[in-house]
Amino acid sequence: MAGKHPLNIVKMKKMKQAGDPITMITAYDYPSASLAEEAGVDVILVGDSMGNTVLGYDSTIPVTVEDMICHTRAVARGARNTFIVADLPFMTYHGSIDETLRTVRRIMQEGHAQAVKMEGGAEIAATVQAIVQAGVPVLGHIGLTPQSVNQIGGYRVQGKDERDARRLLEDAQALERAGVFGIVLELVTEEAAAVITETISVPTIGIGAGRKVDGQVLVFHDILKYTPEYREKRFVKTYADIGEQIRTGIAGYVSDVKTKAFPEEKHVFAAEDGVLDSLYGKGKVESRS
Repeated sequence: MAGKHPLNIVKMKKMKQAGDPITMITAYDYPSASLAEEAGVDVILVGDSMGNTVLGYDSTIPVTVEDMICHTRAVARGARNTFIVADLPFMTYHGSIDETLRTVRRIMQEGHAQAVKMEGGAEIAATVQAIVQAGVPVLGHIGLTPQSVNQIGGYRVQGKDERDARRLLEDAQALERAGVFGIVLELVTEEAAAVITETISVPTIGIGAGRKVDGQVLVFHDILKYTPEYREKRFVKTYADIGEQIRTGIAGYVSDVKTKAFPEEKHVFAAEDGVLDSLYGKGKVESRS
């Protein structure tokens, strides 16, 4: 977007205080990032959801640091005036702090992100604090955490009972104390998300977390049905069906080539007079025609 000034973590906190909703979308490549920026999105998340969405995996777990760097760098080239957050992949922040900081440094320096996102609550608070103290903004992520999907028993809504809702609140508070600039709440009941949002001072960004959060994030491919076989999700609103348009367009191309309707005269480049004669000889050209 021409003349757009990118957000920063201070502005995002002011947006929460002013009740100005934050818009976030995932993007994984140059064209989608460019289009998202032109549309006025506040924040782009380069999520490890690329594993499911663009790399063909069944989960986010196989996504590597190299994958994240490559895709984040492409997004950064496409959205130079948008705040970009990159996920830290599976098991890259559960070892030593030195190893974690090396990974963060690579994603920031080579991927050109402005911040990183980490899944987990109180159990990763010390690591979050170390990264923040090193000068890197961190976005938290609690509720359904896809990297832990095998441990939590599948894609289940979080915060349905009092015990689970209290756990989420405690995790959010631990992350706030550790210095996160915001927290993604994924597949969390609206009631639990509302309490967390009211309790902590940093913005909450919901995905399937209801209406009482400080912002929303959805996957680029979900809101546009940009996928071979789209699965409806209750928490997603779709705004276009480009998947069907793509299929129709490519099928039309295949049909035109098969029936020789493409290329037409207007798609052909003509050589100067006499070129064929000089290449093949006049007699051979006439015999070929």
